[in-house]
Amino acid sequence: MATPLPPSFTVPATATETRRDPLLHGELPPLLEGGLTFKNVWKNLDWKHVLALGLTPLIALYGLFTTEIQTKTLIWSIIYYFATGLGITAGYHRLWAHRSYSAGPAMSFALALLGAGAVEGSIKWWSRGHRAHHRWTDTEKDPYSAHRGMFFAHIGWMLVKRPGWKIGHADVDDLNKSKLVVWQHNNYPALIVLMGLIFPTAVAGLGWGDWRGGYFFAAILRLVFVHHATFCVNSLAHWLGEGPFDDRHSPRDHFITAFVTLGEGYHNFHHQFPQDYRNAIRFYQYDPTKWLIATCAFFGFASHLKTFPENEVRKGQLQMIEKRVMEKKTKLQWGTPIAELPIMSFEDFEHACKNDNKKWILLEGVVYDVADFMAEHPGGEKYIKIGIGKDMTAAFNGGMYDHSNAARNLLSLMRVAVVEFGGEVEAQKKNPSVPVYGEPSKDE
Repeated sequence: MATPLPPSFTVPATATETRRDPLLHGELPPLLEGGLTFKNVWKNLDWKHVLALGLTPLIALYGLFTTEIQTKTLIWSIIYYFATGLGITAGYHRLWAHRSYSAGPAMSFALALLGAGAVEGSIKWWSRGHRAHHRWTDTEKDPYSAHRGMFFAHIGWMLVKRPGWKIGHADVDDLNKSKLVVWQHNNYPALIVLMGLIFPTAVAGLGWGDWRGGYFFAAILRLVFVHHATFCVNSLAHWLGEGPFDDRHSPRDHFITAFVTLGEGYHNFHHQFPQDYRNAIRFYQYDPTKWLIATCAFFGFASHLKTFPENEVRKGQLQMIEKRVMEKKTKLQWGTPIAELPIMSFEDFEHACKNDNKKWILLEGVVYDVADFMAEHPGGEKYIKIGIGKDMTAAFNGGMYDHSNAARNLLSLMRVAVVEFGGEVEAQKKNPSVPVYGEPSKDE
């Protein structure tokens, strides 16, 4: 059963907790000292990654053109793709990098082996970089900052060597205390050969005699797909979709990314609530990683599944809805704000209507000029004429007709003044004990 994280106090948000405008990201400092010249990039290439990520697609292409794929091998390749992919998403990512749940010894060992089969670094190396990514998202210290471009975030960050000080610090003391993590890290080269190449090849070879297909498809081609599916979490998930929980940074939610990444595509949610064992919080959203963890918990292999309180999740959604509403409201005309209207006495209001031929009416303490609207009044011109120079609040609010929001919104464009002591609006504006429109002046 999922265990909520400790809930926050149910008090109104403070000024520092309310929505802020999106951060303005300027250009990041140069990736390499001396700039991205051909000579400089060549000098700083990380050849082990260049060869690993460059040769595997070429080997896979050669296998596709020279080897007939058997149905059993195809099925096994797909199964092992999901298995090693989940080793990253359920193991490296949600178990070790974010500690979003606890796994028993059997499940932990299986995920450590399968994660090694994805050939994306050891648990310790992968988690250290991912924690830095969360702490320093979109900045210079983000190991795969999306602000350096899609290619860099997807794969480029692994192709060049950068000094360690250029990547933000991340605490991995908990991983250093894990015997399994330390064992996997120390034996990682042997494990990638065993789980990345030998095991998938041997299953097809010993199982139905397809050694060649097992190597080219279950090992190499499967590895290419796992690599780029996982890499999409750093690239596609920061480019495609929306930010329904917070749009200050680049992570986005989109079902296409979720489909490609075994459920990691609801990335905006994940960056807001990284300790939640889910990426997808709705039953209809695609998140096989969440389903695997929940299933393992049902059978006792996992426990302490963390979920962020629904109340806090909804806060983020509501704040973004409010922000988008405000963005739309600023594009509309709402008339002169009541706080900026001049104040007149009721006697001056009557005098202007009787002697200066002003076509003004009074509603709830606000004076409206209806001269240009009288002929267009849906109820007829005579009904609005009888209100000139009078307080028509009661008639407007049901005494004669209970007007709609459309009528009230239209009236906002006709405001001209506030009548002194003419209603609650003016009282709020003048009364120091109710500073609705800012701090009162000293002489008030």
